[in-house]
Amino acid sequence: MTDATEDFATPRMAAGALFIDGDQVLLVRKTYGNRWDIPGGYINHGESPADACRRKVREEIGLDRPPVRLLAHDWAPHEEEGDKILYVFGCGALGSDEARIRLDGTELDHWEWVPIDLIDDFLIARLARRLRQAFKAAAEGVTVYLERGEPVLTTDQCS
Repeated sequence: MTDATEDFATPRMAAGALFIDGDQVLLVRKTYGNRWDIPGGYINHGESPADACRRKVREEIGLDRPPVRLLAHDWAPHEEEGDKILYVFGCGALGSDEARIRLDGTELDHWEWVPIDLIDDFLIARLARRLRQAFKAAAEGVTVYLERGEPVLTTDQCS
């Protein structure tokens, strides 16, 4: 008899924080990999996505900021890494906290406000798609479900 759980997905999960100021988003530059991203990272075993987001913001930019709301849930399989489920949380406006940003100095070496219309110049395509959708969701006060960074459900389909 075969174990039915062999077919169950075991995705990697990650959570990131989207900070918005007008038409700009906060990006951080990693010292490795694809370089530009939003604050965030992989979720630990037994950790909720919201808790992971808060932990990564604290570790990476030195601010203790809880997520305000979920903006995007993205199923984004990766050819080499398998299934991924990626969460983007809105974490409110930075306001005066911007002056308190302290990069970890190991994983990150720079941060910058980038106009949403220019994120393609900074990010890999699938992340840029995801962040544009999350930015739009924040403006509309909704949460979006994405697959590979693209919306697959519309409000009409859910009514």
